[in-house]
Amino acid sequence: MSFKDKVKMMPDAPGSYQFKDKNGVVIYVGKAKSLKKRVSSYFTGSHDTKTSRLIMNIADIEYIVTSSELDALLLELNLIKKYNPRYNIMLTDDKTYPYIEITNERHPKVVVTRNIKKKSRALFGPYPNVKAARDTVKLLNKIYPLRKCDTMPKQACLYYHMGQCLAPCIKSITKEDYAPIIQQIKQFLRGDISHTITQLEEQMLMASERLEFERAQEYKKTIESIKTTTNRQKINLNDMKDRDIIGFYYNDYLLSIEIFFIRNGKISARHQKLFEYYDDPAETVENYLAQFYSKEPVPKEIFVQEELHGDVLHRYLDTNIVKPQRGAKRKLLNLAILNAEQSLQEKTEIVKRDIERTTVSMETLGELLNISTPYRIEAFDNSNLFGENAVSSMVVFINGKPARKEYRKFKVKTLDNKASDYHTMKEILYRRYYRVLMDNLDHPGLILVDGGLQQINAANEVLDSLDLDIPLAGLVKDTKHNTNHLLTKDLQEIELDKTSDVFHFITRIQDEAHRFAINYHKQVRSKGLFHSILDDIPKIGPVTKQKLLQKYKSVQLMKLAPLEELKELGLTDIQAQNLLEYLSKDR
Repeated sequence: MSFKDKVKMMPDAPGSYQFKDKNGVVIYVGKAKSLKKRVSSYFTGSHDTKTSRLIMNIADIEYIVTSSELDALLLELNLIKKYNPRYNIMLTDDKTYPYIEITNERHPKVVVTRNIKKKSRALFGPYPNVKAARDTVKLLNKIYPLRKCDTMPKQACLYYHMGQCLAPCIKSITKEDYAPIIQQIKQFLRGDISHTITQLEEQMLMASERLEFERAQEYKKTIESIKTTTNRQKINLNDMKDRDIIGFYYNDYLLSIEIFFIRNGKISARHQKLFEYYDDPAETVENYLAQFYSKEPVPKEIFVQEELHGDVLHRYLDTNIVKPQRGAKRKLLNLAILNAEQSLQEKTEIVKRDIERTTVSMETLGELLNISTPYRIEAFDNSNLFGENAVSSMVVFINGKPARKEYRKFKVKTLDNKASDYHTMKEILYRRYYRVLMDNLDHPGLILVDGGLQQINAANEVLDSLDLDIPLAGLVKDTKHNTNHLLTKDLQEIELDKTSDVFHFITRIQDEAHRFAINYHKQVRSKGLFHSILDDIPKIGPVTKQKLLQKYKSVQLMKLAPLEELKELGLTDIQAQNLLEYLSKDR
C-alpha cells in the first residue's frame, strides 16, 4: 500500500504521525486532533519551499491513534526524543536558565545552579545569564556570613576573619543560628532589599563616625551594586505571583517565540527562539513549550494567545493557562507578541539565508560524493604529542549545525597509549560503530575522517568488519595544513572550490573536530603531568592530592599558593612545606 493510500484510510481521530524517508528513517513526527485532516493537508494545495522540501523526502507514513489530544502530545514528545527527526524543532542544545539555590545542607551555601529537578531546596530565578546570577551570589556572599567552602576545612579560613562566614568548621553552628540569615537572603532574592539596604547604611554611617572612610566607601559601593543588580523592569499586575508570558508570531517560513519570566512582580529574564516549522503554528508552539518546561520550572500561571489550546497545556503542565482579554495582563501579553514579531522581522532574512546556504552545502556535498544528502555527519580527529597521550574526538552535525550533546571523547587504548594515526583511527571507529550497532543508535549519513589514505583504509577495514555500509570521506590537507580535497571511500580524489559554500561548510566541521580534539588532549596531558608530579611528593596522600587537583588547575597556580591557603585545604605544616619546596625546584 502506498503512503498516499494510507492517508486516505486514516481515521478522523487524535494521534501522532511519523514521516519516513526512502531509507526508513523517521524525518518528522507530528500530532493532530484529526489525523486524517492534518496529514491530508500536506498533500493538497501549494506549500512554501521548506514544507515542499519535507514533502519531497516522504516515502512512507506511519501513525498511532490515541484516546485524546493530550495523549497525542505525550506520544509525539516521546517519539521526537526517540528518533530525533531532522525536521522537528529540538531543545537538545538549549541551555537551561541559571537559578540561585540556597542549599539544603546542615551548613547551607548560596550557589548558582542549572539543575532545577533536585527537590527540597530553595530556588530563585531564572536569571537572564550566568553572569547576572554569579554577581548576585557574589554580593550575597559578601553581605551574609554563610559557608563558602565546598569542603569543610580543619581551621577557620580567611572568610571568617573578614566577617563573611560563621566558621562552622571550628564552631558549633546550629540551624537556629542560620535561620535569620536565610530569611534575609530569601527576602533579598524575592526583591525586598529594604532590610539589607538599611543594615548596610547603618554600617556605613558607623564606619564614617569611626573615621574609617575606606570601609564606608566599600559599604556605599555595595549598596549601589545591590540597587543595580535588583533594578529589573517592574510590572504592575497588583500581585506577586510567578508567571510566564508567552507570545509568538510567524510568517510562511519561520516561527518566533518570546517568553517573559515574571518573578516577584518583575521581569527576571526573557527567552527567545526562532525556527522553521512544518505543522500548524499553534500546535508547533504547544510542542515547543512541552519540551521547554521539561527543563524549566513550571510557574503557577502562564499567559498565552487565543490560538493555543489551553486545555491541553493545562493538563500536560498542570498549571493555570490564562488568555488575557483586557487590562494590564493583556498589555503584557501584547508586549511579548510584539517582541516575537520584531525578532522575526529582524532575523528572518538572515536565518533564512543561513538555513538555505547550509541546506545547499549539505546537498552539494552529497552530490560530490554521489550519496544521499548527509543530514547527520560524524567527524573524527586525532590528537597526540609524539604518540603520547593519544586521544580522539567525534563531533556531530545535524542539519548542518553542531549537535554538541552528541559529541564524544575517546582515550586511545591501543599500544599502551602510543599509537599511530592509523591504529588510533581504527580503534576509535570500531569502538564508536560497534556501540552504534549494539545500542541501535542512528547511523550517520556521512563519516568524515581527518586525513587521507591511511585513515580511509582504517575506516574501510572497520566498516567492513562490522558489515556496515556508511558513506565515508577523508579531509585531506595541503602542506600548509589547510583543507585541500576530499578522498572518497573508494580512494577517488575530489577537488574543492576554495570559494564555495560547501568548502566553508566542510572546513567548519573539520575545524570544530580539531578544536574539540586539541582541547581534550590538553586536558589529558595536563592531568597526567599533574598527577605524576603530585605522586612524587612525600607525605601527599590520595585524599590530599584530590583536594589539590580540585583547587588548582595548573602546577603554576599551585606554586604561587600561599602557605596559609594550602593549610586551609587541610594540609599540615609539613605537607604544605614539602609541596612548595618540591614545586619550587626547577622542573
